[in-house]
Order: sequence, then structure tokens, then C-alpha cells
Amino acid sequence: MKEKCFPLVYLLVVVFALGCSNDNDDINPEKPIAVDKTLNRLGTGDSAIDLLSNNTYTNLRIEIAYVEGFRPTQEAMDGFVAYLKERTFKENIELVYNELASPDEENLTLEEIDDLENENRTAYSNGDTLAIYIYFSDAPAEDDDEAEDLVTLGAVYRNTSMIIHEATVRKLADQSIFISDADVESSTLNHEFGHLFGLVNLGIVPVNDHEDIQTDESGEPILDDQGNTMSNSHCNVTGCLMNAELTFGGPSSKNTSLTAKNEDGIKAGCRLSGKSVLKMLSSQTAKGGLAPDLDSECILDLQTNGGR
Repeated sequence: MKEKCFPLVYLLVVVFALGCSNDNDDINPEKPIAVDKTLNRLGTGDSAIDLLSNNTYTNLRIEIAYVEGFRPTQEAMDGFVAYLKERTFKENIELVYNELASPDEENLTLEEIDDLENENRTAYSNGDTLAIYIYFSDAPAEDDDEAEDLVTLGAVYRNTSMIIHEATVRKLADQSIFISDADVESSTLNHEFGHLFGLVNLGIVPVNDHEDIQTDESGEPILDDQGNTMSNSHCNVTGCLMNAELTFGGPSSKNTSLTAKNEDGIKAGCRLSGKSVLKMLSSQTAKGGLAPDLDSECILDLQTNGGR
């Protein structure tokens, strides 16, 4: 009788073990871990101090999402990482490339760009890592007017989100044998990231006032309902990378402000002007110099808020 009990006991043990295994599979299913995307859905400049210092995040993960055939140059990306290390205390900066299919659009609105990010972004801030998303598109911006030489190279639209209109960048660079794709990419990336750093008065308050104001087509200041001049989140120092004349339409544009929000709550992006950047790069090349860097006032603002 005892010999017949052993197989029965063994069978019960196996059944119990299998039952426990199934229970564990239900508790820990192989499903994607939920990600808190709210940390990356804030306003432009809201993560400035987190980008500059290591108080909250010590690592920087940058997702380079690009349409097939429109990957940025290695030269520009190497310079971009060097720029970030020069102005922040982030030593561990990782670039992750994500090739995407074309959305097949003639142009892109800010809302469409945001929708594409929601569909394709994979890197989000988590733990000690701050994530940035940069989309290199094959389509121009909706408001471009090539007949008027007004084309947009790039824009920022959230605290960790940026678009580079790579197709426009390349077309612009082709206009000069002295200017490369990498030159235009670098200028655009560094300028737009300056806004993610909180410049100018966009997330960090300037130590000294050096913010430009909005003006009309005649160069006269645009006033708000209370009769006060309106700022445009760009520097008024000549030669600075964040200078207002590099923005879409130049200093007289009514669209250079980063303070207005659309109905979806997205802050209007800084639209970097192709015409102005080409003029700046041509001037610098003729002088034998490089594209402009941040001026001393912008650097002081970064240093005061946790940067280098």
C-alpha cells in the first residue's frame, strides 16, 4: 500500500507546482512596462534646470527619430553632444537612433508633429535618466513660404521635444558651396536646444535683461492690451546664437514668441529662419569663423541655473 502512495504524492506535487507557475505568470506577465509620459509632456523650458544640472537626472538619453533617408550627419551629432557637455553637467549622454517611415505629408503642422511623436517616441524620462526626442522630418513646416524666402529649419514645442525639418535643412545648405548640411544642422540643433535650456526667459529668469521684444513690420514695438512691450524669448545681443534675428521672419515677425498656446495646449515653437541662418553662416564663413555660440549673458543664465 505504501508503494502505491508515492506516485500519487509525486503527482500532487507536480500539479501544485504547475499551479503556482501559472499564478506567477498572471502576476508578472510579459507585457510592456507602463511609462509615465507626463514628465515629457510639459511646456517648453519647464525642464531647463533638470537638463543643466545633475540634481535630479544624471543621464541624458536622446532619441533621434528620423524618416528613412533623412538621418542627420555624424559630424553634426558629434558636435551636438560636445555642445551639451560644454553647457551642462551631464557626462553620460546617449544617442538612440530610430528610423521611421515617411508620414507622406506635403508639410507638417505643430499638431501633426506632436501626433507623430505620440505614435513613435520610445524614450521617456525615468529614474535618473532624462529623455529628449528630436524628430528629423522629410517634410517642411506648414507656414513656409519659399517665394518669400521664409522657411523653417526647426522648432521646439514641449519640454523635451524638438523637430528639425531635415529636408529643408539640406535644401538650404545646397544654396552655398561653402556651407554643409552639418553646418545648418548644428546651428539649428544648438539654437533650439537653447530654448530647452530655458533661454531666453523661457524657464529660467535672465540674470541681466537681454531679451528682445516683438516689433511690427515697421520696426515699432508691439504692445499688449496694457500697453506694455511683448517679449519674444530671444536674445538682443548681436552675434549670439539665440539672437532674435535668427528666428522665422526676423525680428519684425509677430510669430517669434514662445508664450502662446494652441487649443491643444502646445506652446508655439520657435521657428528658426532658414534665410537668417544662411546669412549668418555665410557671414561667418567669409570671416573664416564658425557659427556663433551663446553670448556671455546667455552663458551666465545657464551657469546661474545649474549649468556650466
